[in-house]
Amino acid sequence: MNLASHTTNAGEQHKILIVDDDPLALELLEFTLTRFGYTVQTASDGQSALDRIRWFSPRFIISDVEMPGMSGIELCKAVRRRPSTQYIYFILLTSNSDPESVVEGLDAGADDYLSKPFRHEELRLRLEGGKRLVMLEGRDMMIFSLAKLAESRDQDTGKHLERMREYSRAIATELMQWGKYEKTIDAQYVELLYLTSPLHDIGKVGIPDAVLLKPGKLTPEEFEIMKRHTIIGGETLMASSQVHPEASFLTMALDIALKHHEKWDGSGYPFGLKHEEIPLCARIVALADVYDALTTKRVYKPAFSHDVACDIIRQSSGQHFDPEIVTAFFNIEQQIQDIQAELDDVQGNVAIVEFSTPPVAIPTSPLAC
Repeated sequence: MNLASHTTNAGEQHKILIVDDDPLALELLEFTLTRFGYTVQTASDGQSALDRIRWFSPRFIISDVEMPGMSGIELCKAVRRRPSTQYIYFILLTSNSDPESVVEGLDAGADDYLSKPFRHEELRLRLEGGKRLVMLEGRDMMIFSLAKLAESRDQDTGKHLERMREYSRAIATELMQWGKYEKTIDAQYVELLYLTSPLHDIGKVGIPDAVLLKPGKLTPEEFEIMKRHTIIGGETLMASSQVHPEASFLTMALDIALKHHEKWDGSGYPFGLKHEEIPLCARIVALADVYDALTTKRVYKPAFSHDVACDIIRQSSGQHFDPEIVTAFFNIEQQIQDIQAELDDVQGNVAIVEFSTPPVAIPTSPLAC
């Protein structure tokens, strides 16, 4: 698997249930949606549709409104009443497009309304919009689950994930104000960075406890093992993106997990990338992650003061860190301190270490690697 320059496949076969009492309309719609790349099941009435939902688990339902027995609107209400672990996007088809009928359908819980006759290209585009909405739900659930998996291996990180995602968002928001980044960073980019940055160390699930939880400096051999967490994280997220190629957010998550230990001067790992070869999101997370590792107590070190951490970061500008990211960090230094104070794990019970001459080297230990 080539992780240095990864790509994702387009499209996924989302499952659609079509409900219509007209056999010809049902067959034509099934053919069209299959050609669009969807996995399709059909039902000729509302009750049959409810039975199929139990074992087919569709993400979309396209139902005619006017059917004998249970109408499409009644089916929609029944679907919304069902307990479900995932949202079903519901489209009603009708030859009656008067405002009262539309309002009734939307009030029943339908997401979209399409009048007959309709162009198949219009239906395709409506479904694309539905896929984006469904993906938002799946995105947040997947990110949370993966982040908790990573967190489960580190028993001493406390609110690390919360703090570093806040630091990352604050730095990205500052950079968004700079003209250089106006076409790169927008509000959506900032939000995506906030959501995916907790996945930066997901690869640590594959590191042995003897190395990951060692309360001291790693040997050269142990450090080589620890460095593997970037590759393991990249492979994990690459596998997820292949199963869910529509999940474009995994591209940023993969970049962060794989490349947040690359360094501006090319001395980092796993690929020795330098300067803009390193994705911007990874460069931001690198600084946020190190600042939090420095300012919190870990099994291998006491907490360094904010001033000591800042001196280390300042001296590492142009070597470990992108100088512009460092500048952005110091532009919002008070905001960074406020976040650190608000999300401090032990609120004043941590021994803060000061140095007359701060150490330049960033600790090479399990939770800072």
